[in-house]
Formats: sequence, structure tokens, C-alpha cells
Amino acid sequence: MRLSFRIKHHFFNAFRELFVHHHGSLEFRAKIFALIIASDEKSKVDNYILVKAYGLKIYNNDEERANLLMLTTKELVQKVKDRNGLDIDTLVTNIQKELKIVPRYAKKIDIDSLQPLLHLTHDKDIICYQERIVDFLKSLKEETLHTQKFQIDADEKNLKRNS
Repeated sequence: MRLSFRIKHHFFNAFRELFVHHHGSLEFRAKIFALIIASDEKSKVDNYILVKAYGLKIYNNDEERANLLMLTTKELVQKVKDRNGLDIDTLVTNIQKELKIVPRYAKKIDIDSLQPLLHLTHDKDIICYQERIVDFLKSLKEETLHTQKFQIDADEKNLKRNS
């Protein structure tokens, strides 16, 4: 990463909500990735490479936005590892709360993008744990999309009108 991006990232970190377009959406995606990555205490650099590749895909090759997704994910994972006020259960709770507030975020849970992360470990217990997390996220997504369908449709219409 370029030095200019690192400096900009540190600045944005303090004022992320003000300067980053669709900050909440990016942070929600980062929490989803962090949940899977943090479940393996021996997370690898390859995890973040996959997150960045996914970011490039969804953000139309916007390198800075993909880097922000990767770095935000990395920060969340580090907070879990350091036991700095965040753990797996808290991440799950935060994801559930955000989906209640913004149900359209359920569409941002991309199960297919999480699968490659499961192939980066060889510990059967960790893989099993990660698979359970993915199953939980899948059912949470389906439940939210089903029960909050009318709210999601209304929110998306409002977003299109305001764009």
C-alpha cells in the first residue's frame, strides 16, 4: 500500500463516518469478514488478500475502497485478538443489531465470498466452527430478507429517490 493511502487511512479512521461514502455498509461487510477471520486465532495474510479481492470486485476495482474494507476488517480482527472490548459474541450481537436497524444490509451478506476463507485453515475444529458461523449468517440473512421484505423495499426506494 502506498504511504499516501496509509496516512489518509489514519486520518479517515478518526473521521470515517464523515468522509467515507456508505461507511455503514463498508463497516458491516468488514464485520462479516472479521467474524470468520477472527474465529481462527492463527489468521493469515491470505485472509486479507481475499477480502481485498472481494472489495475490488464489489467496488468496481476501486483500490482505495477495497483497501478500506481490508483495513477495517483487519482492525476488527485485531480488536478481537487483543481482547480490546470486542469478541466473537459481541461481533455477532453487533451484526444482529445492525440488521434490525438497517435490514437491507442482509443483502450484503455474501455467503459465497466467505467460503474461500474457510479453506485457509487445516484445523478441523476451526473449520467446523467457521462453517457454523457461515450457516448462522446464511439463516440470519434469509430470515431478515423474509421478515423485513417490505421495510427493505421501502428503504431501497428511498435510497434511489435520494441518489
